[in-house]
Amino acid sequence: MDVSYANPFIVSTIETFKKMLNIEGKTGKLSLKSNSAYTYDVSGVIGLSGEAQGAICLSFPKEVALKAVSALLGMEIKEMGPDVSDGIGELVNIVAGNAKQYLTKYSLSISLPKVIIGKDLQLAPTKGVPTLVVPFISSLGEFAIEISLKTPETK
Repeated sequence: MDVSYANPFIVSTIETFKKMLNIEGKTGKLSLKSNSAYTYDVSGVIGLSGEAQGAICLSFPKEVALKAVSALLGMEIKEMGPDVSDGIGELVNIVAGNAKQYLTKYSLSISLPKVIIGKDLQLAPTKGVPTLVVPFISSLGEFAIEISLKTPETK
């Protein structure tokens, strides 16, 4: 399985967190997701369509989501609410938009972001398309990006 399409999303996540939040993020060990449950409590999901189809999901524990949105907005956010949903949606939108420019051969379009709050919620995966989980370690805490993309090369 060629997962080179994941690299633009990984680089975009690192760059977005550095530029928008002034946070250094480092990747952990990549793995294939074995079930369809979200990794953490707060997840921003964006659909991808065009000559490839799929989705990316930026997923955070609640405490890390609060810290990330606080850094993004430049003010402390102490509880879950519209600011957190908007902030996480904006982060996943920036990550997807920046990564898209490196995947021009797929003519990708991105959907509006959806933010899901809750643990162990299920997302129905695209049949036969693996989801790559990329954990990140940062000064805010751990978070992950999940990438699932069915390309013309996917067998």
